[in-house]
Amino acid sequence: MQLLDALHSGVETMVLVLKLVLEVISVFCVSAGVLTSVTMGARLLRRSTSFVHGISGVRLKFGSWLALALEFQLGADIVATIINPTLQTLGELGLLAVIRTFLNYFLHKELDAAAQHVKDATDRNHAVEA
Repeated sequence: MQLLDALHSGVETMVLVLKLVLEVISVFCVSAGVLTSVTMGARLLRRSTSFVHGISGVRLKFGSWLALALEFQLGADIVATIINPTLQTLGELGLLAVIRTFLNYFLHKELDAAAQHVKDATDRNHAVEA
């Protein structure tokens, strides 16, 4: 019985560490997205002629980082449920999964639209130059 208790305790510790790692990665993704977006925005301000078209690229980059962060957060929530899979924690996980999946779905739709907008603007610029 002591062996099972020790194994259970070890698994709980591993799950908590994994959850923390996933949450830290998620925070890193958001931080990297902010830093990247601010850097790209500052470059755009220096080249004010392309700011309107370039802002879509900034949104696209930041949105990609946010989508990645959401994936890691969902993973952390799933891992956390392993320790205490009660009906309440499973319900909370389901609700969080639905909300995050919903956010991710619409974020990806917006990212696709922004990517298409950037591609169209680039194609127009190349057509004008030719």
